[in-house]
Amino acid sequence: MPWWSLTAFASDAELTDFLDDDTSEQRLDLGLREPDAYRGDTEAAVADLGRWIHDGWTVLTVTEGPGLARRVHEVLAERGIPSRLVGHEAESAPGVVTVTTGALGRGFVDETGQFALLTETDLTGSAGSATTTKDMRRMPSRRRAQVDPLSLRPGDYVVHEQHGVGRFVEMTARTVGGATREYLVLEYAASKRGQPGDRLYVPTDQLDQVTKYVGGEAPTLHRLGGSDWAQTKARARRHVKEIAADLIRLYSVRMSTVGHAFAPDTPWQRELEDAFAYVETPDQLSSIDEVKADMEREVPMDRLICGDVGYGKTEIAVRAAFKAVQDGKQVAILVPTTLLVQQHLQTFTERYAQFPVTVKALSRFQSTTEAGRVVDGLADGSVDVVIGTHRLLTDKIRFKDLGLVVVDEEQRFGVEHKEKLKTFRTAVDVLAMSATPIPRTLEMAVTGIREMSTLATPPEERHPVLTFVGSYDEKQITAALRRELLREGQVFYVHNKVQSIEKAAARLRELVPEARIATAHGKMGEGRLEQVVLDFWEKRFDVLVCTTIVETGLDISNANTLIVERADLLGLSQLHQLRGRVGRGRERAYAYFLFPPEKPLTETAHDRLATIASHTDLGAGMQVAMKDLEIRGAGNLLGGEQSGHIEGVGFDLYVRLVGEAVAAYKGEAAAPPAEVKIELPVDAHLPHDYVPGERLRLEAYQKLASVQDEAGVAAIEEELRDRYGMPPEPVTNLIEVARLRTVARLAGLSDISAQGAFVRFGPVPAEAMPDSRRLRLARLYPGSIVKDQLGHLLIPRPMTARVGGKPVRDTAVLRWAADVIRAVLVDNVGDAARVATNGKDLRP
Repeated sequence: MPWWSLTAFASDAELTDFLDDDTSEQRLDLGLREPDAYRGDTEAAVADLGRWIHDGWTVLTVTEGPGLARRVHEVLAERGIPSRLVGHEAESAPGVVTVTTGALGRGFVDETGQFALLTETDLTGSAGSATTTKDMRRMPSRRRAQVDPLSLRPGDYVVHEQHGVGRFVEMTARTVGGATREYLVLEYAASKRGQPGDRLYVPTDQLDQVTKYVGGEAPTLHRLGGSDWAQTKARARRHVKEIAADLIRLYSVRMSTVGHAFAPDTPWQRELEDAFAYVETPDQLSSIDEVKADMEREVPMDRLICGDVGYGKTEIAVRAAFKAVQDGKQVAILVPTTLLVQQHLQTFTERYAQFPVTVKALSRFQSTTEAGRVVDGLADGSVDVVIGTHRLLTDKIRFKDLGLVVVDEEQRFGVEHKEKLKTFRTAVDVLAMSATPIPRTLEMAVTGIREMSTLATPPEERHPVLTFVGSYDEKQITAALRRELLREGQVFYVHNKVQSIEKAAARLRELVPEARIATAHGKMGEGRLEQVVLDFWEKRFDVLVCTTIVETGLDISNANTLIVERADLLGLSQLHQLRGRVGRGRERAYAYFLFPPEKPLTETAHDRLATIASHTDLGAGMQVAMKDLEIRGAGNLLGGEQSGHIEGVGFDLYVRLVGEAVAAYKGEAAAPPAEVKIELPVDAHLPHDYVPGERLRLEAYQKLASVQDEAGVAAIEEELRDRYGMPPEPVTNLIEVARLRTVARLAGLSDISAQGAFVRFGPVPAEAMPDSRRLRLARLYPGSIVKDQLGHLLIPRPMTARVGGKPVRDTAVLRWAADVIRAVLVDNVGDAARVATNGKDLRP
């Protein structure tokens, strides 16, 4: 019985020259061919299906989702072609089109056997999940809520909320009184001239007080115990209050405006969503629900979708636009480049192909006549969705009934464009999308003036792009091109100079003669540029030598190598967006950012390239945006005069101050969680052999420092067990420290520390200790002292035995302290009764 191997249709003839004639293998030509690529041409597809059925063929049509399957069945019924919609178990029969669902790539046509199999890819032209990403329909695995690690390096500037701007030196472990703890060592300005800088040791359980400084290149270090930090913070607070007043005025105007409340989802809406070829990530689902809820309110929507390249922002826009059209409203989609117009036009047209929705484009790709028809269609209401560049913002464009504006890549639009959009915003819903939002956008989202949805979950089986930053080397470029060609992939080669782009392409042809190379840039004719990009998408070329015109919008899953010449001349957001053109499928992607070896890099270019090299994780767009802010200097929210205050206190703290001021104006001000200092004989740290790597330990410490309740502590404990195994005693103690801190905050305490033979709890004001609590304290903990003037409770330290015992340590003393707080200060009757009946049981 011979082994059989099937090859692709196109390669059979090509391989015959390489086969040995005297091989013992039997070769068989099945006589199959690929079906025509209809690319959404309904009439051509229906004509072929009708001809095959008339001739008695057996025809099977397979789509990804049930929505599209139902639509295919309806279209065939309207044209009088017999069809039936079946499940997976039914068999196809001659003379009728069998429509079912499944995950297949391309179909085939068997002329001899009179059998045709058409898939969604054949009908619509969009590659289904089966051809781009393996097992994409599988639900993404459960992911935990991740907190961004501090990722501090020696020399980085940080902001301590109580002491100001300092410089991170190192992480170190210190043992005091037999208890080992880890500390962040921060360096501040010297208290005396000519002396080394003062150092502050911050316990890792107080990491919530420390944030990385963003706001300027080299801030001035503050002095420990000096007044300059308090004055800087006070000045920032005063100016922030003025900003908050303006923000609230803007917010109030928007909230008082009555817009259009869209109706709930229609059956067609659900059908459109069922036809989506992939399984939505949890973040996508929650963001879609938030957008729909905003649209169904009378207050005009102003929401920002912040998600990395390829995380599914476009699908959210597709569904929001369809919801608006279902309610009789028009939709304007504003994008920064003509190529992105073409990409979105194709995406929206394919997704809406089964519905009576008119989608048109408005860019330089249209002739004057075509553009005129689109403008007239917007005015008379015959065009439902228009996708265009800045041309949509001109005064000549009139809408009959505009209901939704979608702004893609919002960071690419300037202030004047945003001002023009404000004329829309008064009563029209606005949905903005960005991978690397600018600081002003971030601030407005963080402070609650604009709602923000974040897409942080990467699509299933998405890999980080392997990024290389280095000098230009032709041998390396040749190797990169050939490696991609060997796996039948494609390459973006970015040469951002139109005058010499053909010369660069010619040089590549010399280096790799077997590669099929095309060029694309913004000064080409519209038709020529459109044809080149289409040919590249259809794999007629291997390498696309282009300018940064491909920075946004191109979604070609087969292109998985990016080479950027003169990366030192591009902005950080541009570099990140370019890298997002590759790695969109299941193949590992590579990005090369090159600079000329003979020219020295500027400091700014070095910082940009170092940032793009270090931030390669999935979802790094927000980190890149923050670093871009740090490199370029901080702007401000409403004017130029506040930038100095961001520089003085750092972006994180500044945004927090704005948020607090806005909340105060809204009447929603809540006291920030108090800092709790715990100084007890506890060996609490993360051993290096339990959590390897300083960054991972910082991440865990930060989570434990910022946890707010018992449920949060339990979640972190479960995560540590899941990631690193059974925690050793120092880690168990660290978790108990976090648990004690939540109990202390509940009672309003900020200090629990050992003081000689006592443990001090404070502050406890006199009014918090009525006679009933004092009696309970004396009964449960004999020898306790209440210092009303200082606001302290001094309670005898627990001992292992009444006579000759030693002070208890670690978990036992932490649980004892929690019992004290619950029994005396929180009036927990159960804990008080347990301590009274079993006072000696310290639960070690």
